This record gives sequence, C-alpha cells and structure tokens, in this order.
Amino acid sequence: MGVARMEEHRAAAAAFLYALTVLGVLTGGAGVRAFEDGTAVYIVTMKQAPVFHRRLNLEKFGSRVATAVGRGRGGGGGGGAGDTPTTSVLRKPRQGSPKPMNYGSYIVHLQNALLKRTLRGEHYIKLYSYRYLINGFAVVITPLQADKLSRRKEVANVMLDYSVRTATTHTPEFLGLPQGAWVQEGGPQFAGQGVVVGLIDTGIDPTHPSFADDLSTDSYPVPAHYSGICEVTNDFPSGSCNRKLVGARHFAASAITRGVFNASQDLASPSDSDGHGTHTASIAAGNHGIPVVVAGHQFGNASGMAPRAHIAVYKALYKSFGGFAADVVAAIDQAAEDNVDIFSLSITPNRRPPGLATFFNPIDMALLSAVKAGIFVVQAAGNTGPSPKSMSSYSPWIFTVGASAHDRVYSNYVVLGNNLTIQGVGLAPGTDGDCMYTLVAAPHALKNNTVSPTEMSLGECQDSSRLDADLIRGKILVCSYSIRFVLGLSSVKQALDTANNVSAAGVVFYLDPFVLGFQLNPTPMRMPGLIIPSSDDSKVFLTYYNDSLVRDETSGQVVSFGGVAKILGGLNPNYGNSAPKVMFYSARGPDPEDNSLSNADILKPNLVAPGSSIWGAWSSLGLDSAEFAGESFAMLSGTSMAAPHVAGLAALIKQKFPSFSPAAIASALSTTTTLSDRQGKPIMAQRTYSNPDSTQSPATAFDMGNGFVNATAALDPGLIFDCSYDDFFSFLCGINGSSPVVTNYTGNSCVASTMTGADLNLPSITIAVLNQTRTITRTVTNVATDETYTVSYSAPYGTAVSVALTQFLIPSGQKQLVTFVVNATMNSSSASFGNVGFYGDKGHRAIIPFSVISKVVYSS
Repeated sequence: MGVARMEEHRAAAAAFLYALTVLGVLTGGAGVRAFEDGTAVYIVTMKQAPVFHRRLNLEKFGSRVATAVGRGRGGGGGGGAGDTPTTSVLRKPRQGSPKPMNYGSYIVHLQNALLKRTLRGEHYIKLYSYRYLINGFAVVITPLQADKLSRRKEVANVMLDYSVRTATTHTPEFLGLPQGAWVQEGGPQFAGQGVVVGLIDTGIDPTHPSFADDLSTDSYPVPAHYSGICEVTNDFPSGSCNRKLVGARHFAASAITRGVFNASQDLASPSDSDGHGTHTASIAAGNHGIPVVVAGHQFGNASGMAPRAHIAVYKALYKSFGGFAADVVAAIDQAAEDNVDIFSLSITPNRRPPGLATFFNPIDMALLSAVKAGIFVVQAAGNTGPSPKSMSSYSPWIFTVGASAHDRVYSNYVVLGNNLTIQGVGLAPGTDGDCMYTLVAAPHALKNNTVSPTEMSLGECQDSSRLDADLIRGKILVCSYSIRFVLGLSSVKQALDTANNVSAAGVVFYLDPFVLGFQLNPTPMRMPGLIIPSSDDSKVFLTYYNDSLVRDETSGQVVSFGGVAKILGGLNPNYGNSAPKVMFYSARGPDPEDNSLSNADILKPNLVAPGSSIWGAWSSLGLDSAEFAGESFAMLSGTSMAAPHVAGLAALIKQKFPSFSPAAIASALSTTTTLSDRQGKPIMAQRTYSNPDSTQSPATAFDMGNGFVNATAALDPGLIFDCSYDDFFSFLCGINGSSPVVTNYTGNSCVASTMTGADLNLPSITIAVLNQTRTITRTVTNVATDETYTVSYSAPYGTAVSVALTQFLIPSGQKQLVTFVVNATMNSSSASFGNVGFYGDKGHRAIIPFSVISKVVYSS
C-alpha cells in the first residue's frame, strides 16, 4: 500500500462529521438536546457472526489447509478444543486471506433493517456499525427503545455506554536494547520493521521527527498486510502519514452526541491536542536518535522500543473528557480490520464493569476477538494503586502492564545558609558558582509594602505585576506549590515567567501540605530553580526562612531578609542501583473477578515496565501538561508510559517470530522477566502515596506480576506456554451462570465447562481459593533446539506442592505436560507466593509465579 492509498478519506465519515457539525452537535447543542429526554448511547451486539469470525469458519470448513494454518484457532495447552502440536504456537499470519467486504456490507444492512423494523417511526441516531470483530452498533436511544431491541431474536446483548480515561531517552539502555535485543534484529535501524503497532489513544502529532520516515536511505516500505487509511482534515492535512506513520483515524461519535465534545480543543481529527498519544506512540516505536531539547537544555537522544516498527493511530480519547466505550470499540474494530499486529491501550475504565464478571464488557470482549484474530493486546494496569484489588485491566487475554522506576534520576538541591541541603526536582541549571543568594517569598515582596495577600495565586508567583521587582532583583524568589498546580489552575511556567519579569536569580517552590500523594515529575526550567517534593522538607525550608526574617516589632512587617541559599543544578541525571521498583500509583492485584471483589484465578498485572519519569515526544498542540507546553518532548509518569514499552518490545518478538500467537508473545515476555534489582536484591514495591520510599517492601506477584520485563531474554524464551481463543472461551463458560452472557457476546453456545482461570495454560499459577487440594497442569512447547529441563519449585506458604515430572527432554517444536498437586496445610485467608522454575541445560530459563490466596484444610 502506498502513501496515496493511506491518504484516502472516507466520504461517509466526512459526511457524518459534517452533518453533526451542521446540527450543532460539535458545540453541544444537539448533543445536549438528545439527552434531555432520557436517551443515551447503547452498544448493541447481534447474534450473527462478524466478518472475521465468518472468515475463520469459511477457512475451517472450506479447506483443511486453511484450518492447519488458521490464526487464532487451535493451540494452547490448557485443554481447549482443537489443540494440535503443529498449530499451538506457530500460526501463519492472516494477511493472505481476502477480506469478505460483501459480507461486511451485508451485516451493516441487517443492522439498519433491524433498527427500522424495531423502532419504526421513532427517533434514534446510529453512531457506529461494528462488523469486523463483533457484529453490532452504537446507537442513541431511550431505555424503552433499548428494551425493545433486547427482545429481538437477532439481538445478543444491549449495554449502556460508559466512560474511559487515560491511565524516552534512557529506557532503551536500561532495558539492554542497544547491546541485546536490537543487536539480534540487526540494530536499531531494523528493530521492529514490518510490524504495525496500533495505538488507541489521544491521537498523534504527525510533524514530530520521532515519526518521520526520511531519516535513512534504507528501503522502508509500508507493510503489505496493513490496509488502513489516513484521514485528511484541516488540522491533519494530506501528507501527514508516511511509511512510519502508516494510518490515522479518529472516533468521537459517542462524545459528540453527548454534547461534551469541544471542537476547538479536542479536534475532530487524528491530531493530538492532548499530548498523551504522541508520547505513548514515541515510547513504543518512535525513531532512533532524536535529540531531546527541553527549555533550551539537551537531555540526550530519544528512541522507541521498536524504532523501525510502523505506527497506526486510532484516536478515541480526548483532552476535555477522556473517552467512551462506544468510540473505543469502534477504534478496536477498525484497527483489527486494518490488520494491525499489536494493540497498545494506555486507557482504563473509570469504574469496575458491572455484571456477572469484570471480563464481560464491550471493550474486553472486542479485544478477545482481536486476540482470536492474532493481535497481541497490551493495556496499562491503571494508576489506582497501591491498594490491593485496585487493578483496572482484568481479562486473561489482555497483557496488563504495571509501572516501575528505572535507574535514571534527575535531582537538584538547595543549600541553605545553615549548611542544610534539601533535595528537589527540576530540570534546571544551578545558580552561579558558590555565591549565596537572599531568599524572598512572594507574599513578602508585594508592591508598596502591601500586607500579605489573601489570593493564593500571589503566593504561587502567578502575577508579577503585584510584586516589587527592585526588592526581588538578583535574589531567589520563593513560591508556594499548592493544590492549584495539581488542578491546573496555576503553573510552574507562569511562576517562572513571574521570576523572569522581576529579574530573580532563581526560584524555589515549597510544597503545600495539601499536595500529599501527588508525585512531582522533574519540571523544565530555563532559569535556576527546583520544587521541594517533600512536605517534611518543605517545613524545614520554611522554618529556616521564617526564622531568618527580621520584622518590625510594632507592625510585624518584614524589614530585612536574612535567609540565603544556592541552587545546585539538575540537568545531569544520576544513575542508581535500586531500580527497578514498583511505583506507588501502579494498580495492584489480586485480579477482581466481579463487583463483590471476589478474586479471580488470574494473575494481574502480568509484569512491570518503566513508567516513572519517562521522556517521550510531545505534541506541538499538547495541553495535558502545562509545564511542557510548546516543547517537543515531555517527561511523564504512569502505567500509560509502561504499556507502550511492552508494546514496542512485543513488536521485536513479532518481528523475530512472525508466527507466534498472542499467547506465545505474552509467554515469552512473562517467563523471562527479572526478579531482582541492579544490586541483586529483591525488587521493592512502594506501599503508600506519602513518602513512598519509606514504606516500600519486597514486591509480590500481585505488585509486579511475573517481574520486570527483560527485553533481550524475551527474544530467546526456550519454552512457551500457549493458550488459544478456545481456551478463553471455555474459561468464560466455566463461570457460574455465564452461559447466556457468553453466547450474547461471542455468538457461540457454551458446552459444560469446569475450567477456571487456574486451568488456563498461562505462564503463572493463581488459585483464589484452595479448598484442601487442587491439581494444576501446564503444557510447555519448545521453540528452541532440543533441550533437557529440570523443574524446581518453591511452594507458597501454607501449601504443599508436588510435581510428578522433575526432569524431561523436549525436542524442538514438541510439547510436554507437567502436573502439579497442591495441598492446603493450614487455614488462612492471606495470600502467599512461590514460583516454579524450568531450567534448561542449554541456558534457557522459564520462571512462573505461584500464588495462593485463601487456603482451607477442612471444609464444613
């Protein structure tokens, strides 16, 4: 597919958007009116098979050859139907199959006919047709109309739409890519080539050099299997896409009809007015060697994890409101039809899905079909930690990533006149030499010797017109960092402008006590400055400052400033040995199975990856972080940053093993993780929002999953734990009372199933309730040369474990079943942890965590 092909713009989409604009929906008029009478957006799924499922059926029953190579069926060692050694891991990519577009048009016709028949003469607005992964549509209707649709025999499920939200220069080196994984792929100039990473996020800035395709003279074609297009709008003009950025679309119909879409801020195009999507895209697959210059300072060169991979953007989240499931499902459905290889979703639901189980929601079920189509799905765990069961990514077919710190830290310091040194954060230079500078707080430097202000903004240095420039000139300005900065009502950038306007020598922010629990990222500053991120240290600083003031005995006004300080710069990073560690905000397991917070037999997160203080490309229109407005790079933290790291690394695995199933990629990442920090000590996990380093303790599997991602080892896993769509289907059928729900979502009827999450052939073992004894099996497949493996294990506390097979020779491409018997040895409701290790005589190693929560020796 050439660039001209990508630049096609679908007339129907343009006409729909234009119609909504004319009706006033973009400005909120029609959207608001549409919801005044109780109408809402519903997602309706139909029983008839969607395009991809029908294609699989045609392949399965029309040709034995097609069955043998069909992607998404067969495989798995957890007992799913149709398992064969030849199809378990190695599955031929799906690009050779023609798209049955006629059938796609047919099911859209059926959807429209259903609406016309059921709601004849009534008002409704159809927003989307889903046809590739699921057969359904999003529609604006009343609850009564929704009930009418739910009664139709053609309809499988009707669900109310819901909201979702968004949850580097050094991390390639920290992950060992330049000397490891990239070398195996031929260097960064080839790492990930031919693989398309689809990002569902806030869009992208196509002008950023991280997404240019002219940085080398090597042949760099658009992958032949990718069939997406590039929307063309006024703010996303023709030529925005290229051989690097191969596709870009946006989805906002649900938001528009609700009247929450701000056309001037959110942009009805793939263009990124937030910044988040540009940042995550560059982490996953941004170009190699892009200079990072922020606030006039050089911070090295940036690279994505798979710098030669291709990027396809599906914008479904927006600055002013987040996003809605109907739009996200439309993005997922389109991206799958476009044949992306990997999904990266740095988004999570705003609430735990209601119903029988957390897995049964439109987004997760659409992603199950994506996995069936051979797409590897990565999702952020969420920033709702550190409490147990705070996980926001639930399903076993989704690869969930938590956030860890890496070994690079930017620190600067303020040295007080009493020789006390306080650490701060700020990407800023220091003051000149060893000179000490007088400290002047903004409330004490008002014009005409005004008394201290009542407006918080003045203490936050947001208004230079009220300050006495002669008094502050050449001194360090002291400002308060309050909750208003967190809420976006005040900004560091404005305070720096104030300091510059009054000719201050530098600026120091002390932390207001109400900002407890908010992590401060290093902030770029063009002048000497820092933010003291600790409330305790801020109190020490203020005590020194206030004790050094000289006041008039009668009026109490400040007559002279005795406090002095100097700022030591923070432009150069420090590299420590305590990384990685799990960040306090990273969501934790155990995985909640339902709204009653019952535990699922599934390990979440799957692993952790760098997510703290991550450099990434920034949109020229980005509004998400005021401190980086106008910059081309930004430093952000969150599981949103961790997920695209893994998506990029998955692209490297996909490049080396193009026939790997999604479960095989997940296994390669999971069994090769690192379990210790740079000093060889256990990885730690922060336990509280306030002073998190003082409360950290060794991480468990519910903090870090299998461990910290190891990019190089994942490219040579040795053994694979494979799992198929049929296995996941059986697992869903095994949930008590799930049969009608499974049928509604998948179109297939359940047969009797007793499969639980512990029975899935996952690269982990998790048992929520061990009632006396349990037998667990795992099937491993050798994707390397013939090798002899020794099995060892550490039993979780309160259990006894035995394994029948402690050593086995496994030829290349073959499978081996391993059976574990687990017995409870005590009654306990506290989770305990162990592991199982497979150690090969040729150097391969596969380690899986073993977690047991409740243990019951005798049941009444």
